[in-house]
Amino acid sequence: MSETLYPLHLDLAGRRVLVVGAGRVAERRVVGLVDAGADVVVVAPEATARLRTMAEAGVICWRERAFDYSDLLGAWLVHAATDDPTVNSRVAEEAARRRVWAVRADVAGSARTPAVATADTITVSVTSGDPGRTQVIRDSIALGLQDGTLTSRAHRRRPGGSVVLIGGGPGDGDLITVRGRRALLSADVVVHDRLAPTDLLAILDPDVEVIDAGKSPNAHALSQDEINALIVERAQRGLRVARLKGGDPFVLGRGSEEVLACADAGIPVEVVPGVTSAVAAPAAAGIPVTHRGLATGFVVVTGHELGDLEPFARTELTLVVLMGVGRLPELVTTLSALGRPASTPVAIVERAYADDQRTTIGTLESIVESASRVGVTNPAVIVVGDVVAVPVLAAARTAVAGLVEQGAA
Repeated sequence: MSETLYPLHLDLAGRRVLVVGAGRVAERRVVGLVDAGADVVVVAPEATARLRTMAEAGVICWRERAFDYSDLLGAWLVHAATDDPTVNSRVAEEAARRRVWAVRADVAGSARTPAVATADTITVSVTSGDPGRTQVIRDSIALGLQDGTLTSRAHRRRPGGSVVLIGGGPGDGDLITVRGRRALLSADVVVHDRLAPTDLLAILDPDVEVIDAGKSPNAHALSQDEINALIVERAQRGLRVARLKGGDPFVLGRGSEEVLACADAGIPVEVVPGVTSAVAAPAAAGIPVTHRGLATGFVVVTGHELGDLEPFARTELTLVVLMGVGRLPELVTTLSALGRPASTPVAIVERAYADDQRTTIGTLESIVESASRVGVTNPAVIVVGDVVAVPVLAAARTAVAGLVEQGAA
């Protein structure tokens, strides 16, 4: 018949805890007890180097001798952690006689120390009759709390609201960071853009307010000023606001404007970076933005404001253009006038990491016609430079390797 245990967390701050034994197991127990603020007394003839150091520093009291019944005086809790079952039994029996809870390191005592998972302000304790099973469950819970697969949103309001800007990555919900997912699931209000990983909205609690800010080319549901005012107003109500964006908030995402708006209003704000589509979209197509011998760096510009591209027309730099499909002819004309060869490779990656991702490859001379023929649309990332040829080279090498293997066979 299995035991029925009553789960309980103890406030040990300032309360005496006796630890009998000073080996490795006892050391782990002592460290945890000290972290909990307990007044720790260790009784043992010998001690580990770490426990000796803690005793010398006055962090714990070490009685350098064998256990005596008098050691139990004033103790609220006892840990019997020696390598001698007889001693552990004596300690536990005397503790029970004095009505003091006792934990044994070798077998079950009147109290048990659970496997513990912590995240933020959450502490979860797990116990079972199988230590291995207990640890597996504890580790699964800890991982779920850390990566956001277990919702840990607080329902008891803390004083004061806050804003967190979350970079959602290139669009697929699996590509948001662990911290970003956790922050999203902790929010009371989510304000999202069109290119954010909106599939994650389905896992929010039903009472979370979700606001679509739009932000599609030339058709914004809310202006930037309205978004700034909205997130500040919700935070001033004491709510936790998540501003979910595509890519990275600080890469052509106007995240800095929203941070300044919060700062001006005295609202605490955090920025959780995301994977920018300037790097992720080319990667989805197998295109690196740098490659030894081809590109020593890369430059990211917005297609909305191409501006002066002369500093970026150097052939050793890869040029990445976000939101530039509508101005592709102007981009090509400008780069050609600045001396980029007509044979310069160009790729347009549409809907990176989506099921219908598509890559159109050409040159400065041909890309406008190619894009028009296949009907390229946003969201898309334009890549200009010799790195566009890397996937082609890789495919060619793979084909050659296959022919060599066939010949060897």
